[in-house]
Amino acid sequence: MGRGCAAGRRRSLLGAFALAGVMALVSGCEPPVGFYRPGEGGPDDPVVGLGGPAPYVRPGTERPKTADPPVVPAGGRVYAATGPGMIAPGARSMPARLYVADGRGIEVIDPRTLRLIGRVGAGAGAGGGGAAARVVPSWDLRRLWIADTVHDVLVPVWARTGRRGLPVPAVDPAGLYFTPDGRTALVAAGRPRRIEVRDPRTMRPRASVPLPCAAADGDFTLAGTSLVMSCTSAGALVRVDVPGRRVAGAVRLPAGARPGDVRLSPDGGTFFVADAANGGVWAVDARTFAPRGFVRTAPGARGLAISRDARRLFVAGGGTLATVDFRTRRVTARWPLPGGGDAIPGGVSSDGRALWLAGAEGLVYAVSTRTGRVLRRARLRSRPAALAVHPQPGRYSLGGTGLYR
Repeated sequence: MGRGCAAGRRRSLLGAFALAGVMALVSGCEPPVGFYRPGEGGPDDPVVGLGGPAPYVRPGTERPKTADPPVVPAGGRVYAATGPGMIAPGARSMPARLYVADGRGIEVIDPRTLRLIGRVGAGAGAGGGGAAARVVPSWDLRRLWIADTVHDVLVPVWARTGRRGLPVPAVDPAGLYFTPDGRTALVAAGRPRRIEVRDPRTMRPRASVPLPCAAADGDFTLAGTSLVMSCTSAGALVRVDVPGRRVAGAVRLPAGARPGDVRLSPDGGTFFVADAANGGVWAVDARTFAPRGFVRTAPGARGLAISRDARRLFVAGGGTLATVDFRTRRVTARWPLPGGGDAIPGGVSSDGRALWLAGAEGLVYAVSTRTGRVLRRARLRSRPAALAVHPQPGRYSLGGTGLYR
């Protein structure tokens, strides 16, 4: 933000609010976190249909005294609101984009033409230029957060305009998650090993939970009260009690496992955990937190995604994309991926026909979820570190690597 914006902040509190908002609109500088453009998630913008309580409340007003909608849709079907075309009303007018973190910043790509249409820098400076490790949609889908583990910041990007906001300090933000009720952000820090509890809108710290190991990838339990995370180097899983702000359990996976992505099953009873060392996925009971089986897919299995009909689990890694039937827990297909190397799932298209992936060899591509055939591809200028498809179906985002409910 320019000197005019900075000067406004030195005034009285009321004057600062008014001046910062006006200067942001007149000068073109991005408003700081907590200020919003019309249509960008401000206090006056509707969030009806997102399936959760409104996260934006006018200063000095109370939250409406109405019952919060259920975290899980009726019937306990975890992904009932993430079917084909079920994009939340507040995100339907947003342009479809691929956000590719390449270690230096974010390349913004049109998925229809595969043309590069913009670039967003990470880092702490006004021009960015830092090392982006992840791109995570906010709970209400209106912003994306760039996690920069080199400069120790989280950088907000307005999804509708592509404008970059002011960086927020965060030590080694290896992962970012949002509780299903939208009231809490959880930042997984690699050093020191901990979960930082933050305000989901401003990212101001509230508390921290020490972890027994470095964790980055995870998913929430059915009720949304616990976050289960994988510790790759330790070969273990940890369960964080979010309301209690404590580690509620840990389990070491067998046979020298190196766990990666974690996904909750459609019925909420099992966590599936990718294991690159053993080449498959572990099934871990969500209630007892004990391993209940292993499905061998292919060597190097790391990334997970779920089909739009919630019947299949996509397992990517080691040059192979495998599909696992949730009901039978059997592999139903194995498809070779371009280049034969590791692949990073970015998300399934809104219509469910394509899965977008990024390859370590410098490709971003879409494969058919029915045949595994490559539908389109584009070569990047550098090697991707992460990929996010936005917007995607769902009432809200839980963060992580494409978690929606």
